[in-house]
Amino acid sequence: MSTINEFLSLEDFKAIVFDNKEVTISKVVEERVIESFDFLKLFSANKVIYGVNTGFGPMAQYRIKDEDRLQLQYNLIRSHSSGTGKPLSAINVKSSILARLNTLSLGNSGVHPSVIHLMKEFINRDITPLIFEHGGVGASGDLVQLAHLALTLIGEGEVFYKGERRATKEVFEIENLKPIQVEIREGLSLMNGTSVMTVIGIVNVHNAEKLIDWSIKCSCAINEIVQAYDDHLSAELNNTKRHFGQQEIAKKMRANLLDSKLVRKREDHLYSGENTEDVFKEKVQEYYSLRCVPQILGPVLDTVNTVSEVLENEINSANDNPIVDVKNKHVYHGGNFHGDYISLEMDKLKIVVTKLTMLAERQLNYLLNSKLNEILPPFVNLGTLGFNFGMQGVQFTATSTTAESQMLSNPMYVHSIPNNNDNQDIVSMGTNAAVITAKVIENSFEVLAIELITIVQAIDALEYSGKVSTVTKNMYNDVRKIIPTFKEDQVMYPFVQQVKEYLMK
Repeated sequence: MSTINEFLSLEDFKAIVFDNKEVTISKVVEERVIESFDFLKLFSANKVIYGVNTGFGPMAQYRIKDEDRLQLQYNLIRSHSSGTGKPLSAINVKSSILARLNTLSLGNSGVHPSVIHLMKEFINRDITPLIFEHGGVGASGDLVQLAHLALTLIGEGEVFYKGERRATKEVFEIENLKPIQVEIREGLSLMNGTSVMTVIGIVNVHNAEKLIDWSIKCSCAINEIVQAYDDHLSAELNNTKRHFGQQEIAKKMRANLLDSKLVRKREDHLYSGENTEDVFKEKVQEYYSLRCVPQILGPVLDTVNTVSEVLENEINSANDNPIVDVKNKHVYHGGNFHGDYISLEMDKLKIVVTKLTMLAERQLNYLLNSKLNEILPPFVNLGTLGFNFGMQGVQFTATSTTAESQMLSNPMYVHSIPNNNDNQDIVSMGTNAAVITAKVIENSFEVLAIELITIVQAIDALEYSGKVSTVTKNMYNDVRKIIPTFKEDQVMYPFVQQVKEYLMK
């Protein structure tokens, strides 16, 4: 069980979302939320406070009558439940609830305690609100996406429950749950923040970490296949570059290749004094896609680590407006809902993931082009040349998918369209940035799946399965359980999908 308390680490966050740990709310948090609620209710009397007794956005110049205040919150929720496109995944929605719960638990929002308790029940009972991908501009936070969350918390809209899309009211009756109490600004507090873009970012980082690991394993396997020299992985070489990521990637590669019977020592071959030919038959250095892996994946790793830090800070921040400060007995108006931090980090993340994908695509091409590798049949074709096609067909898929990711890697951070009667005259597009990054990451898994199938075919072509490292052999065995060695042409799309699922699990 994980307790919402003072700080929610990414590790604790992932344990709740991915390992289905139950959530409980500490006594400290409960008391803090009650204190914030009580203060705001008292403080807001006879004062002009945005979203409590005013309209929203450019309509904030209109005072709301006391008798209409509660209806105002319902109007806000219902009118902004306007998302379109695909529903967000269950993981992303569960994560969004958790992130919003943690933000509201800080006591800077003035919500009724029923809000955090019902959100806790949604997480623990696996009730997933229907939230759509499209709708947020990332300026006043994830207004539209979070409106769909708020809609279910007031007992309306739809949720996914036990594999079915059902009316929230029906599920509440089954689970004996009651809607939240709307007392002051519960609608605005739920909607006004960066929770959705942030958690899509967290899931993206989680998957990007997997991609790095698989890219390292594939790169190591190809270095084995071509019997590369290992000095480009050495600590001595990589420590002359003062970048953590590069050093760490090289370290992981050395660990993966520790018991390989294929990688070679330069001193045993080229430093022995026995090479007298004018033209060397074997390559003195490998192509960049094999030799420069630490330098290419190093920035990817460093970026992922930086993005993780920003996301952890964001889920532990108050990101709505206005901010309730119980300690100083004040309410501050500002723009903590603006999603620039997330938008920028997502753009960074999708760029480095695309670079990882480009590396995989180039490594794939190296394996498939016999004129480059000079050891494998064209397209790693284990059948009859000219009659069979090997991996020729799937290369097209890998190339086109990589190209799509290159196009999608154009930044969202600098793409702002004013809206909301120009009240939101510069926006972050953080939610779009996070969603597009998720697509780029999925594309990368598809390309790596094709590369990995090609790698195991190459290992069989050269009969190296008994010589590769333990890490490579385990990967080889896992893939061979999905797709056996093939000489005759196969319908490849089911196998690519299965290997992709293996990589993503």
